[in-house]
Amino acid sequence: MHFRTPESLLTPAMRDVISRMKRAGRPPLHTLTPVQARLAYEAGSGVLEIPKPALARVEDFSIPVRDAHALPARLYAPSAEELPVLLYFHGGGFMIGSIATHDVLCRQLSHLAGCAVLSVDYRLAPEYKFPTAAHDAWDALQWLAVHSAGLGLDARHLAVGGDSAGGTLAAVCAVLAGDAGLPLALQLLFYPGCAAHQDTPSQRRFAEGFVLDGVDISWFFNHYLRSPADRDDWRFAPLNAANVDGVAPAWFGLAECDPLVDEGLMYADKLRAAGVAVDLEIYRGVTHEFIKMGRIIPEARHAHAAAARALRHAFHLKHAL
Repeated sequence: MHFRTPESLLTPAMRDVISRMKRAGRPPLHTLTPVQARLAYEAGSGVLEIPKPALARVEDFSIPVRDAHALPARLYAPSAEELPVLLYFHGGGFMIGSIATHDVLCRQLSHLAGCAVLSVDYRLAPEYKFPTAAHDAWDALQWLAVHSAGLGLDARHLAVGGDSAGGTLAAVCAVLAGDAGLPLALQLLFYPGCAAHQDTPSQRRFAEGFVLDGVDISWFFNHYLRSPADRDDWRFAPLNAANVDGVAPAWFGLAECDPLVDEGLMYADKLRAAGVAVDLEIYRGVTHEFIKMGRIIPEARHAHAAAARALRHAFHLKHAL
């Protein structure tokens, strides 16, 4: 019997991206300070992105949260009409990433779906450890539910979304919203972190050489968590949530060659078992972070389009504006 190596699963384009990354010789994230890592991620974040879509509305403001901190936020909308809105949380292991690093992705989702997107800069570790990011995300959603009309948005149609760590935060918000009776149209999850420990087969199979290395994941979480006990808190690991009955329908976009793919599948199964509608796509031959590589990776553009279709369906929008 012939067993394929993990590397052989990669598409030629994805393999080329990884080769370029190796040739660039940049130091691994886990060898940097948090500030250096943020700067490095920001410097590289737009290199493989699609051209930046122009939108009718792009507005910066801030959202107050429970400890009087003001979270930076950016609103994207393709028109001045009253539109449904996706609250989006960027990825980056709870340590790196920002509104700026995910600007093109949020613009693209707004452009393709014909909805508004509100991107939030939740606070990052190690300056702010768990559960600050989860608190910030939930506070931002509650604020949006109350104030969306004042922004010219449709308060009746809200969704949450994010990639990687941001997908974790979106999943947490969906559970909290279900408990609070706050209706959400959709949770849009690009390769979310869902498990308490890095012990799945995909964590082992794709631990090195597939953009997100296992050593980097451990580095992120060691900075984010206050103690090992935090790993078992469902706000870090949604798979540990006691009850996901009645949470919003979910759209998952997972990468086949990603340490996180198994836990994404497990969380989708958990939601299905609770009667939640789940739409899931595994993008073959690509790695974590692929949705920000649309200039080179066709699967990124396919995922953008599929996510936009899911948003249009959830928001009852016939087509992009």
